[in-house]
Amino acid sequence: MTRVRVGFLFGGAGEEHPVSVRSAREVARSLDTARYEPFWIGITTDGEWRLCDSPDADWAAGAGRPAVLSPDRSVHGLLVLDNGRYETVRLDVVFPVLHGRLGEDGAIQGLLELAGIPYVGCDIPSSAVCMDKALTYTVCRAAGIATPNYWIVEGMDKPDPSELAYPVFVKPARSGSSFGVSKVAEAEELPGALAAARRFDTKVLIEEAVAGSEIGCAILAERFGLVAGELDRVALSHGFFRIHHEESPESGSKNATFIVPADITEESRRLVEYTANAVYRALGCKGLARVDMFLTDDGRVVLNEVNTLPGLTSYSRYPRMMAAAGVPLPDLIDRLVSLTLYGKKR
Repeated sequence: MTRVRVGFLFGGAGEEHPVSVRSAREVARSLDTARYEPFWIGITTDGEWRLCDSPDADWAAGAGRPAVLSPDRSVHGLLVLDNGRYETVRLDVVFPVLHGRLGEDGAIQGLLELAGIPYVGCDIPSSAVCMDKALTYTVCRAAGIATPNYWIVEGMDKPDPSELAYPVFVKPARSGSSFGVSKVAEAEELPGALAAARRFDTKVLIEEAVAGSEIGCAILAERFGLVAGELDRVALSHGFFRIHHEESPESGSKNATFIVPADITEESRRLVEYTANAVYRALGCKGLARVDMFLTDDGRVVLNEVNTLPGLTSYSRYPRMMAAAGVPLPDLIDRLVSLTLYGKKR
């Protein structure tokens, strides 16, 4: 049987580089190599591309050959430098195992569109809109989906602290994994929170805190429609939910555990799934997405954010929710690649 040639992009020059590497390693452990021929393309924190044997620990220490994804559609894959000469490596499909800036924001999707190579996940517009939390809220509000009250701060603008309803969360508009996010209880804390957010983005979002439980919904597109994994609930011991900030995230979060399936009523479960599907469709998502929401004490569902290339690590929420619904990671990879190559993206 001829194996499908899959290019896996991982690493990246953004702040979520370590998370991406962990995701790639988990994908490598779960990949059916009898069916797929993997090409591991690691991107260093300096932006160098390397074709590696695997995403193991030594890939960034000089292992592998320099490689670039060619925008020339006649190549349909990689240009790999070997002994002073370039050789071409044709790819059937690319699976971007990239998170955050330069991975989920439409940049890599644009390169893949130029190259004419099918790729897993959201397209350019949906990636860009979902990466920008302010745009996400604008689109979803227009579709009748509840969002927190929010304010946008561009550049070095200074918001009027008296106009805000505390507590608020201050966050980079285009970043992930809680990098640069602060909870602000009073006006005096606002300047420091803005400075922390501006380390990651010049556009800052201030949003009013929503009282309720944080619920996640994993969405997977199939040829017949959208499938939801089991919902999860983030149970906090203190503070607010932060992820990928621990020294050893595999051992668990410092202040959160995840309850799967979420311990909520059946009525609430149906409403959360309905809202997640509505968000996915309103934003034009493709392939997969994790929609994070708040379930308030009075039963309302309020959007938090959307991840278009959610983590696939051993401790990540998306694969845990899909596995609980009967779709383990090997099957998930197969469904995503098959959908990209043979099915209609939804």
